[in-house]
Amino acid sequence: MYKKIIINVEDHETRVALVEEETIVELFIERKGSRDNTGNIYKGRVQRVLPGMQAAFVDIGLNQAAFIYVDDVVRNNYSDIEEYFTCNDYKENSEETVELKEKILPIKEEKENIEDIISEGQEILVQVSKSPIGTKGARITSNISLPGRFLVLMPTSSHIGISRRIEDETERQRLKDIVTELSSNTKMGYIVRTAAEGVNKEKIAYEMGFLKNLWCNIQKKYQTYGTPSTLHQELNLSLRAVRDLLIQEAEKLVIDSKADYESVLGFLETFNPSLKPSVELYDGKEPIFDAYNLEGDISRALKKKVWLKSGGYIVIEHTEALVAIDVNTGRYVGKHNLEETILKTNLEAVKEIAYQIRLRDIGGIIIIDFIDMEKKSNQEKVFSALNEAFTKDRSKTHILPISEMGLIQMTRKRTRKPLSRLMCDPCPYCEGEGYIISIKSICYSIYREILRYAVDMTGKKLTLRVNPEVAEFLHGEENRLIPGLEKAIEKQIIIYPDSRYHVEAFEITESSSV
Repeated sequence: MYKKIIINVEDHETRVALVEEETIVELFIERKGSRDNTGNIYKGRVQRVLPGMQAAFVDIGLNQAAFIYVDDVVRNNYSDIEEYFTCNDYKENSEETVELKEKILPIKEEKENIEDIISEGQEILVQVSKSPIGTKGARITSNISLPGRFLVLMPTSSHIGISRRIEDETERQRLKDIVTELSSNTKMGYIVRTAAEGVNKEKIAYEMGFLKNLWCNIQKKYQTYGTPSTLHQELNLSLRAVRDLLIQEAEKLVIDSKADYESVLGFLETFNPSLKPSVELYDGKEPIFDAYNLEGDISRALKKKVWLKSGGYIVIEHTEALVAIDVNTGRYVGKHNLEETILKTNLEAVKEIAYQIRLRDIGGIIIIDFIDMEKKSNQEKVFSALNEAFTKDRSKTHILPISEMGLIQMTRKRTRKPLSRLMCDPCPYCEGEGYIISIKSICYSIYREILRYAVDMTGKKLTLRVNPEVAEFLHGEENRLIPGLEKAIEKQIIIYPDSRYHVEAFEITESSSV
């Protein structure tokens, strides 16, 4: 499958689109002042330990306190200082090493309770595993990982793993033998990435040395920097796209910024010069996302209702705890029988659901309500199709079979804000409820408010200013409401339509003239 990366760079925003066969499947956005901090490493201070939740809040210098669970701390095992400090500058019994050990190495694998592992006021070295989402602060871990092109260094582990995408067993063993041999002195862990397939020992050794030096620099900064401090920042969005997408799976990258184009070429010159011909500078007059017909799909990904080609549709609802997706036949009536119509709609919805979840980057718990199917075989077809549709998704998913109620429950790993949270705000009128009061209900509210207002009136007339839609409703379907009200309060009511008023807003004032 042919894949390419389209990058749009502006002063205020950078957008990266992963395109498969001319269709956008993933979108990443980084805005000025709100850079994604996933992967950043911080020197933080424990603010509060919560034994009841087996978690702790840590100040890492962000607007919200980050939180760390006990499992993200206990896995660290720094009992052997020589395994942790791999830089030549450190000596086991030196004063600075002992001091640093007291600050960040009180973590033992055998301890289970968070209050026994860390305490309030303690300094701690952590990495962001999930960016802040909504009202939740960043999730952090003390299991550090540093990604390179071929390897991911895990300084706090001794595990060596191989990417599952490398399927050839001989190649997997070759890579494992190389990494095991090269890391025997440091006893640090590594994950071999897909891009390492077929790579010689010298290149792997070079990157291993690069990552080791990077880790040493982070350790040195920990000693000298205050708390809280940023010790290591992930690459910007354009360079992350090169590292994670171009090197790993895409064949081409097109970017519309001359400066960022040069930056990408410089990055590739260091890590993979052979990929430089794959990078193209876009210089067309039309905006790059328009030139590749991406804006329409992005706008569609922000809508709650998504129509299917057959005439059916899906509805995607975000709640605080989960995302609910409902499938409906809509305008599709089928050709033969009801069961066949339902199956076709569900199978078509499967593809769109998988596409929308990936494009919108929906994570956490997802509940899918397919149209009820009587035949067990049809249910299995839909379940298998959904599993197949998610094989292209780079995020980890777990899908349960269709329940007796016709629901599919699934989870998808969430590391950043979904597209809807990133590009949308709650409606200021309905405060995120998704509904506004009906016009009929507004008319009845006006009726009651006028009754209250008229009690203290001294004049014979009052003015009602409302949205034009409400005024039309009062003169039309509810045309008996105002005359009856005038009779009840014995006062004339003048209605003024005003387009500046929101449909729920109205104003009642005493008037001396028409």
